[in-house]
Amino acid sequence: MNNTVYYTQEGLQKLKEELHLLETVERKKCTEAVAEAREKGDLSENAEYDAAREAQAMLELRISQLKELISNARVLDESQIDTSKVSILTTVKIKNIKNGAQLKYTLVPEKEADLKKGKISVDSPIAKALLGKKKGDKVEVQVPAGLMQLEILEITFEK
Repeated sequence: MNNTVYYTQEGLQKLKEELHLLETVERKKCTEAVAEAREKGDLSENAEYDAAREAQAMLELRISQLKELISNARVLDESQIDTSKVSILTTVKIKNIKNGAQLKYTLVPEKEADLKKGKISVDSPIAKALLGKKKGDKVEVQVPAGLMQLEILEITFEK
């Protein structure tokens, strides 16, 4: 099953760095912990050994997941970004029509979303409502607090 996931170059690099760390540093630590626990005697009653083996299994699972993610990853081509309409990787300045508050969000792949940095997932309700719209367009978005009316003030691409 092909589960293509889109990343920025930066997001993919972070995955590769995590995989490298797990394979080179953490895997060695786990192997050493299992060996140390094994030396403590009877394995049938050795809780430390069981815990070390479980930690090792979790680490191998994460390594496997990262390898699959990386193999299915596709890097978004930043040179193809069109700022005439809202799309992935564009930064959108919007205004809440009801209270006049202005917000600025960058639409990113789901795995790279970070609200503290102003990065929202393209799968979020706000991003879905904005996708494909142009400067000056008004949209309505259903959010947990109710219906939100937004106006697009600006669309840019910020590297």
